[in-house]
Amino acid sequence: MESNHPGVINTYQRNGAIQVSIVVCGAYKGNAAFVSVRGNSRKVHNLRRTPHCTVLSVNPDWRSYVAVEGEAQLFDRNNTDHEELRVMLREVFQACGDKDHPDWEEYDRAMVEQDAVVVLVPPQRVYGRVR
Repeated sequence: MESNHPGVINTYQRNGAIQVSIVVCGAYKGNAAFVSVRGNSRKVHNLRRTPHCTVLSVNPDWRSYVAVEGEAQLFDRNNTDHEELRVMLREVFQACGDKDHPDWEEYDRAMVEQDAVVVLVPPQRVYGRVR
């Protein structure tokens, strides 16, 4: 069975309140990682302003989890070479879903149209319950 890695990210709103968003996340080159397929999402706006965040990845049965706290690094078409971003989007997709996309060209087009952002969170603190 193909799977993905469900999780949540906590970001900080302008008023200091925490915003929680559901993500599909994974580990990529030593970082917690996910793709925000909409570059104009609230979580991306929050991370651009205040990069401190927590990514929580859970098993599908919600019995095991790992939390990664750190300062998010955002990669998009405004700060990353287009080919490097295309490759990174594909690799993070695979890291988050343990599978290949059935049509990579379609995926590439959708990521450009939606202004997708790769979010990497280098771990400053890691904790959880792994069974």
